[in-house]
Amino acid sequence: MENFEPTIIGFLCNWCSYAGADLAGVSRLQYPPNLRVVRVMCSGRVDPTFVFKAFREGADGVLIAGCHPGDCHYTDGNYNTFKRFPLLLKVLEQFGVERERVRLEWISAAEGTVFAGVVKEFTETIRRLGPYRKELPKGGAKIG
Repeated sequence: MENFEPTIIGFLCNWCSYAGADLAGVSRLQYPPNLRVVRVMCSGRVDPTFVFKAFREGADGVLIAGCHPGDCHYTDGNYNTFKRFPLLLKVLEQFGVERERVRLEWISAAEGTVFAGVVKEFTETIRRLGPYRKELPKGGAKIG
């Protein structure tokens, strides 16, 4: 447990959060290498089943990141995410997933330092929680 390195899946919006991650990289900002990035066109495109599957396949934590409210390239995609997120947390809690294992952040393309800080903080949170090794049911249940 003392050598535990979490695996974190990050669903990043193409227009803002992914570009913020890119900026962190080109700026050579230091942050843990625990995040595995999945680029999506919009945070609103992150189906809750993606989160379930990430945990089923071994993720210890999931980060969903998108454009700041009011800056979505698809007008209201991030508002949809914001509305669905509490329900997602509720369903995950029903299966024993701690709320702290899933995080929603708004990160713009110009916020490389914010991105690096979020990854550092989230990695430490997941490290403190320890590995996630519960079974989530398989199936195509959708939320929202």
